[in-house]
Amino acid sequence: MTNETWTRRQAMIAAAAAGLMPAVGKAEERAMITRRIPSSGENLPVLGIGTYSVFDHGSTPEAIDRSRQIVDILLGEGGSVIDTSPMYNRAERVVGDVIQAGSPRDAMFIATKVWTDGKEAGIRQMNESARLMRTDVIDLMQVHNLRDTDVHMETIRDWQDQGRIRYNGLTHYTAGAHARLATAMQKHKPEFIQINYSLGEREAEDRVLPLAQDLGIAVLINRPYQSGRLFGAVAGRELPDWASEFASSWGQFFLKWIIGHPAVTCAIPATSKAHHMRDNAAAGFGRLPDQATRRRMVEFMGNL
Repeated sequence: MTNETWTRRQAMIAAAAAGLMPAVGKAEERAMITRRIPSSGENLPVLGIGTYSVFDHGSTPEAIDRSRQIVDILLGEGGSVIDTSPMYNRAERVVGDVIQAGSPRDAMFIATKVWTDGKEAGIRQMNESARLMRTDVIDLMQVHNLRDTDVHMETIRDWQDQGRIRYNGLTHYTAGAHARLATAMQKHKPEFIQINYSLGEREAEDRVLPLAQDLGIAVLINRPYQSGRLFGAVAGRELPDWASEFASSWGQFFLKWIIGHPAVTCAIPATSKAHHMRDNAAAGFGRLPDQATRRRMVEFMGNL
């Protein structure tokens, strides 16, 4: 990202003008929590967005406007990570449409993936991702679900040398793949990993998160709501009184538990609703639960 301070201010101005967030002066009085990317020292805001399913739509003006609204709320609140993939059907194209519609590319940290077999197929796919998203440089290119990892990591690092990719990474979304992911982390020393981790899926605590800390790897979190199951578990319930000290909604409760882990760099919940985006972004501000409170949160959910 270039001119980061200026472009984020532009994003806040645009979002405020559209009525998507408070006035700019008020917004600038606070800043979203950030975490350091170990390989570079760059700070990354702790809340971003995932595009799986929610950005898989046509390029009509109305549909693009809805997705742009989501993106502008995120950027206006100081977030930056937008995670997508060729696997998500039309999502990369929609990211490009949002940029073309005026959302500031320089305020975004665009993460996508390579998801195919073979070097030449991977090159074609990564070129197509850049074309669809209307960007010369992809901030983070990840090998999706460890597919043909050795081949693609070599190409990604070549592109990093050329300045076409800023960071490299590996992803998976199931606990059953954590052992393979740990092996790949030790072999390839990626700059990022992306994994599933939530109050309903805590297996990453056993090996992957500690290993990421040991190796100096940034961590993106997918499935933060366990595909909506966590909301189902608390349906009809009020937040416990003790949680009101750091959360004002169940979404914030779940997200703050995740980003309360010191190994976590950024959580990327997907949403297609503006009010959910505002609520998700709010989890990036204020107090985070300490380790004793995080244990209490686990116990609370376990007793439901």
